Amino acid sequence: MTDHLLLGIDTGGTYTDAVLFSETKGVVAKAKALTTRHDLSVGIAGAVDAVLEQAKTPASAIGLVSLSTTLATNALVEGQGGRAGLVMIGFSPEDLKRDGLQEALGSDPVIFLPGGHNVHGGETLLDMTALDEALPQLSTQVSSFAVAGYFAVRNPAHEQRVRDRIREVSHLPVTCSHELSSKLGGPRRALTTLLNARLVSMIDRLIGACEGFLQQRGIDVPMMVVRGDGALISAAEARLRPIETILSGPAASLVGARHLTGLDNAVVSDIGGTTTDVAVLDQGRPRLDGEGAVVGGFRTMVEAVAMRTFGLGGDSEVRINDRGLQAKIDLGPRRFLPLSLAAFQHEDAVISVLERQLRTAHVGRHDGRFAVRTGLPDHLASGLQPQEQALYERIGAVPVALESLLTSTLQKATLDRLVARGLVHICGLTPSDAMHVLGRQDQWNALAARLGAELAARVKDGSGKPIAASAEVLSEMIVARLTRQSAEVILSSCLAEDGAAIDPAVSLAVDRALKREPGIVAFSLSLDRPLVGLGASAPVYYPAIAEMLGAQSSIPSEAGVANAVGAVVGQVRASVTVFVTTPEEGIFIVNGAGPSSRFLDEGQAFASARERAETAALASARANGADEPAVMIREDIDAPEIEGSRKLVEARFTAIASGRPRVAHG
Repeated sequence: MTDHLLLGIDTGGTYTDAVLFSETKGVVAKAKALTTRHDLSVGIAGAVDAVLEQAKTPASAIGLVSLSTTLATNALVEGQGGRAGLVMIGFSPEDLKRDGLQEALGSDPVIFLPGGHNVHGGETLLDMTALDEALPQLSTQVSSFAVAGYFAVRNPAHEQRVRDRIREVSHLPVTCSHELSSKLGGPRRALTTLLNARLVSMIDRLIGACEGFLQQRGIDVPMMVVRGDGALISAAEARLRPIETILSGPAASLVGARHLTGLDNAVVSDIGGTTTDVAVLDQGRPRLDGEGAVVGGFRTMVEAVAMRTFGLGGDSEVRINDRGLQAKIDLGPRRFLPLSLAAFQHEDAVISVLERQLRTAHVGRHDGRFAVRTGLPDHLASGLQPQEQALYERIGAVPVALESLLTSTLQKATLDRLVARGLVHICGLTPSDAMHVLGRQDQWNALAARLGAELAARVKDGSGKPIAASAEVLSEMIVARLTRQSAEVILSSCLAEDGAAIDPAVSLAVDRALKREPGIVAFSLSLDRPLVGLGASAPVYYPAIAEMLGAQSSIPSEAGVANAVGAVVGQVRASVTVFVTTPEEGIFIVNGAGPSSRFLDEGQAFASARERAETAALASARANGADEPAVMIREDIDAPEIEGSRKLVEARFTAIASGRPRVAHG
């Protein structure tokens, strides 16, 4: 029997990784290429072609492609994404104030329609007049729509009617809340749907880029995408529900960490360019967050690994607070394009400006910072305000110095909005640059990194002295800060898992323990399991972080491509929940996985619900590419004794079907 190779691809904020994996031999080859946001297929092609060349393997030997990504996670952490229109059916404006929905909505438009359903699926009349009036103009101002109906999880009919009308008029992508979650809680479901709508174009571009590349190379095999809980779904499903790919990269890294280290119990910390993701492995499985994943400060309804994501990575913004007698350095949460990388791509435009700024007698407010377009297609820049459009037109594909771009204080806020839309990168000093100065990284332009560090070192603190004597001293300060901030975020994640409400960033006891400061009372701390460091830069940072935390350090040799490994060793898993409720004595309503059904016998209603859930879960698993899925059913029956008789409130039947993905045999 042919040992077909599996191709794992992970598209991160900075790098795209590829691995060729054999189920008998493990990792056969691995490679990296820069993620090319203007055209993701370029980075994918670079990584995959390199890995095929390294393995001396023809494309025809590949039997399955699986993709993980941090693009959705990064977009939500950085507040990016397309502009979406939200349609609320049966809700009032007051509902926007719940679960952070108003904050997440920001300036995106919202329409309220009469309609919706009750807990048993009974309807209130739907009136689409307001939608019909707004749609023609709104369709030109947004890139997608989100639709959330009152009790749509019990009866999705109104969401479906509104979705069909929007598609008919606008031809834009539409996400319905019932497609994403079967849980009650309308405003949080609306929030999840809104975030999904914002991500549709981004994930569509990624999958399209990957499919286009595979087609060019003649690779016609099943393509999977890693979900936030580590399971695999088909590419078609990921296009419809991109929100399920939040924490896809981190989930894949957990699956990969388990496979690469063989550890059943560990704290896993994955450092990328934009984020650090921390999770716990318990008895060989990642802990899941039953409440729903929190990303970018918003609690979603997406079941995902209990992963805590922090805006801290190799490409984090270096923020210098020079107001005190001694300057303080903080990192993140925004991602910058490192100066070393900007100069690697546009050497003349960056180096000449940095050298000129260094020759001036005084430190400029915007020294060492540039703006450059991310290269997104023009239609994703729809709905810009006039001042945003004017500034956007002055920024091109080559970095332009902020000192010449920004002529007023107000323009800084305008630039920040363009960055938040994902249209513009700010280039500036980052930990990656500090590593280039110190000679611990060398893949980009070290001269630009040094010039940027020299500029930043000239900044004066409250005592009037430069904050650092040299580029090297400042770089060591930045790396020390990254070590300390990483230790704090790992520790805060572990304490939260233990149920301890301690903030390591403000606890004096934790501070003394991390610094190993002597005292009459000696404070110390340690982790009860190894710290697994993942990410390309993990070997550089994590030994010191593990030492600070009193933990055994475990950095697998494939740490830099753990996400891509996890992408191909996971399983397809589909979950479907069907509900039984009683609107009145002796009547049982079955909702979910099809139209509502009415029964007069509880046993028959339960049997129907079980069969519905099992059939739908198996069908979903097979549609997502599972080969011979197995199914298990979980039952939760809420039926308390009231005045001596049993009263059914709600019964939930959840079927979970799982199996390995089908592999094409050429």
